[in-house]
Amino acid sequence: MTNILLTGSSRGIGAAIAQVLSASDGVRLIGHGTASGIPADFSDPAGPRQLWDKALAELGTIDVVINNAGVFEDNPIDRSDDDWVAGWERTMRINLTASAELCRFAVRHWQERQSGGRIVNVASRAAYRGDSPNHWHYAASKAGMVAMTKSIARGYAAQGILAFAVCPGFTMTGMAEDYLASRGGDKLLADIPLGRVADPEEVANAVAYLATSAPPSMTGAVIDVNGASYVR
Repeated sequence: MTNILLTGSSRGIGAAIAQVLSASDGVRLIGHGTASGIPADFSDPAGPRQLWDKALAELGTIDVVINNAGVFEDNPIDRSDDDWVAGWERTMRINLTASAELCRFAVRHWQERQSGGRIVNVASRAAYRGDSPNHWHYAASKAGMVAMTKSIARGYAAQGILAFAVCPGFTMTGMAEDYLASRGGDKLLADIPLGRVADPEEVANAVAYLATSAPPSMTGAVIDVNGASYVR
């Protein structure tokens, strides 16, 4: 049995990941932020530890951590200094710092057990391509997540601890629908060679593969799911 902790499982990509993994044989899944999962506020510095401790108490051991929780909020540069910094720090806290804490808890857990484990971090094409002038903080948080993933992969592979990242482009969630509508959907779609945004299930299938069956030699890999709107 593979015990998996998934953050941000209440909607969008996270809900699709939960659905795919719940249908998999040999998986026990605990979600975060759902009616049947564990509530935790990642804007609160105490949130990640509370989530980890509750999930570990329920599962006994955790074999896979999937960091999917995140926010995408405007932070224009003409805000007051205090408001701009607060917006920056809120996004970093939720998108990057909370994920880093859960990665750290997981690595230490696996070291204590002398067992391997897997981390899958859901980042964004913004990690490589950047984002809008109102979203410096979002792009920076996702670039940090990719760099963290690679550092974990390189640092702990010899202990059987594997780390992967998935970088979606626009995905048809409520967040993406609002963004597309506010910025002229046709123009943005013209920038995607595939001609459409990704379905959440497409991203979820990539995440599930990395979480359960990707070969160990793939550790450190970053998988793009963006319709060729950014290629590396």
